[in-house]
Amino acid sequence: MAFKLGSGRSPFADRGEIKRKHGFGKEGGDNDVSVPGTPVLRKDLKGGVMGEANNDGSIYLSNKLQPGSPEERQVLLHEMVHQKDMKLGKLSYADDHIKWNGETFERKTIKGKDMIMYEGQWTEAGHDHFPWEKMPWGLQDLILESLVIIMMLQLMKL
Repeated sequence: MAFKLGSGRSPFADRGEIKRKHGFGKEGGDNDVSVPGTPVLRKDLKGGVMGEANNDGSIYLSNKLQPGSPEERQVLLHEMVHQKDMKLGKLSYADDHIKWNGETFERKTIKGKDMIMYEGQWTEAGHDHFPWEKMPWGLQDLILESLVIIMMLQLMKL
């Protein structure tokens, strides 16, 4: 069977931007940070939250994030990892629990904070020691370390 390069409908990269062929409709979301199949929406988020991965497949980014900034990209990457885990069935949540790889963790609001029972203690959501946060936080650390190395190498060339 013959293969024609570029005849598919899958996403492709053009000058660092992800695009889709034959996209007749636009998905909701911010075109500057769109992720194919994942609407990215800017919203006022409470309590210092910078991003949220939602059960409906969307990602919320805080209006406080500067569009195009490294911080925005870092938050988006973090939430994309959560979306991937939810789509694979590794992670799910509701108002009263978080489920990670089949294990359920109780969740409730305590003194206005989103808290999760983990290893016998109530801990605020988003903490990097939760098993579902290890990959997103680790990926962020790896990217930051890489950026520092790149900047150092660029300075050495001067």
